[in-house]
Amino acid sequence: MYNWYVAVNGQTVGPFSQEQLITGIQSGQYNKTTMVWREGFNDWLAVDQVKELSNPGAAGITPPPMVGRQSHEIDYEIFGHEMQFVEVELDPQESVVAEAGSMMYMSDFIHMDTIFGDGSASSQQGGFFDKMLGAGKRLITGEGLFVTMFTFQGQGKGKVAFASPYPGKIIPLDLSQYGNRIICQKDAFLCAAKGVAIGVAFQKKIGAALFGGEGFIMQQLDGDGLCFVHAGGTIVERELQAGESLRVDTGCLVALTRNVNYDIEYVGNVKSAVFGGEGFFFATLRGPGHVWLQSLPFSRLAGRIWSAAPQEGGQGTGEGSVLGNLANMFEK
Repeated sequence: MYNWYVAVNGQTVGPFSQEQLITGIQSGQYNKTTMVWREGFNDWLAVDQVKELSNPGAAGITPPPMVGRQSHEIDYEIFGHEMQFVEVELDPQESVVAEAGSMMYMSDFIHMDTIFGDGSASSQQGGFFDKMLGAGKRLITGEGLFVTMFTFQGQGKGKVAFASPYPGKIIPLDLSQYGNRIICQKDAFLCAAKGVAIGVAFQKKIGAALFGGEGFIMQQLDGDGLCFVHAGGTIVERELQAGESLRVDTGCLVALTRNVNYDIEYVGNVKSAVFGGEGFFFATLRGPGHVWLQSLPFSRLAGRIWSAAPQEGGQGTGEGSVLGNLANMFEK
């Protein structure tokens, strides 16, 4: 198998496998005029001049079948600013799956059912083993064995709403626009159209596993339908070009597409790590692909609340108090 290289803005990036390069072409990351090279080429060639890239079937690589959408097609509207909720509109017999406890309200003729597994078609239509596998994936990511499915069984339109668990933003993602897969932090999933599979994504690199905050396990959303993830604070989206890298705090990473390379990098300065308050490691994201970042990870918010709480280890006065912690000396 050859290693492929791509010319981007006058620079050579790579190596990529042929499958990775074809995925980049199909997703629009590269076009027919992008210059590529591999061993055996005398010179750089445009993509449309390379038969194995312009016609993947000739190289024995079967492109994804162009079939109709497998997931239910749902409409939605997001309300609010800091504390958002999403209202999903369902046609008759359409369904949406959500985390238990996230429902805010629902209209008449919405049937609510607790299902075993992740709600995807494979886990519900298969046998007991398939259902156990789907449930086990959710359990590994720290979620429950069950999800709640909401199905509209009336005439016209039905509506059901799901609320954010803490201040932040709800991000709607159409998986069909991102190669039918998104990898996100394990507590980010809020709800999705029926047919989206909720699985696990194992970090292959030991550095990312030990120091990445999320360990070996992140959540993986597969399918071709709409899903909604939640993150804290303000959301930042970045489209990384091939070879472009971005270093972020490990807790600020929300989601990324499958082609983004995710690893952990040492700060390199003990003094900055110890006294700067940023920790010893941060995440390095390398394109091509799309990433979503959050300005307020829940762990950071919880830490501030804990430190300000009037309990052992916290403070009972406002931060602007002249006495500050000295006032605690006179408390029982």
